[in-house]
Amino acid sequence: MDPQHKKTALRSFTYGVYILTVKSAEEYAAATVTWVSQASLDPPQIMLGLRRGSRTSELVKKEQGFVLNILGESQKKIASAFLKHAKVEGETINGYPFVMENTSAPVLVDAPTYIECRVDRLVEGSDHDVVIARVTGAGVNHDEPPLNLRTTGWNYGG
Repeated sequence: MDPQHKKTALRSFTYGVYILTVKSAEEYAAATVTWVSQASLDPPQIMLGLRRGSRTSELVKKEQGFVLNILGESQKKIASAFLKHAKVEGETINGYPFVMENTSAPVLVDAPTYIECRVDRLVEGSDHDVVIARVTGAGVNHDEPPLNLRTTGWNYGG
């Protein structure tokens, strides 16, 4: 297999850019994620890839729930802030305000939309685990087209 062809082909997938948040009694975790897709209509489910062994992945496994904050096209700066470990100060995480709403994990106030999920199944992979989760709640903070990976200028995969 030609390595450059493989890289080009894998980078041809389209991805959104999201912030996954999770909370336990002791800690918070949050990460920018891109490998997300709807997996079922009835019941509503999504699937996503989380880097195996990451703090976020381990906390999702432990808590069995999370919030997926869906970023808007003007929010690359927010996505960048979550490429590092989550730091909570008061009611901000990595410098961005959050609320708990009626959810088990932080909802970013600035995110246009969010969905709350409960883990149905976790498939251990090589470098990423695949999480299949049921959508248990959703909210709309404001209307904005979603941010996608291609417009950020970032590449992930290949």
